[in-house]
Amino acid sequence: MLSVVVLISGSGSNLKALLEAADNPLNGIRILAVGADNPASGLEHAELFNVPTFVVAPQNFDSREAWSKVLLENVKFYNPDLVVLAGFMRILPASFVSALSPNLINTHPSLLPAFPGAHAVRDALAAGATVTGVTVHVVDQGVDTGPRIAQVSVAVLEGDSEFELHERIKTVERQLLISVVRDIAAGNLNLANLDPLNQNHLAQPAAKNFH
Repeated sequence: MLSVVVLISGSGSNLKALLEAADNPLNGIRILAVGADNPASGLEHAELFNVPTFVVAPQNFDSREAWSKVLLENVKFYNPDLVVLAGFMRILPASFVSALSPNLINTHPSLLPAFPGAHAVRDALAAGATVTGVTVHVVDQGVDTGPRIAQVSVAVLEGDSEFELHERIKTVERQLLISVVRDIAAGNLNLANLDPLNQNHLAQPAAKNFH
């Protein structure tokens, strides 16, 4: 059974999908706790599944390092096998990342290394991209630069707004995240063995049959 702590900042759509996946014992996933950097509405999903929650708000600390130290202490209290950033919108200090790496993963709404950062969907549209997508990657000390685990491409349709494109990406993102976490739980994927230099084969079309 793969034990997981999930960190969120917002409405928690990816969290909800993970909780639903964990509710099926065949997936071998157990969500131990859900943390947030604010009283996020997504914490309600955890409460519905009787999963403990915690909030560590940066504004209550004198420094980013002090905040991340307490956040890490909360995560480590549960001793998870894996930590998932599911819409967690803060860059984590190197000390936090190194304490959990490589068992710290994130989703990003583009085909990395294209369009890193907080406005990936907007940036893809501004660049005139005809294809974008979603990436699940290991978190490292850079911004969306860690080893990529899996990618799925999503077509940019003519006339797409940022909202419309992002909603299509989110649908694929939830499926891909669950697929990756299930693979880790089943022992089919070892995060420590990822090769960041040989990942050109990763991108798959959105029609991929997720198992």
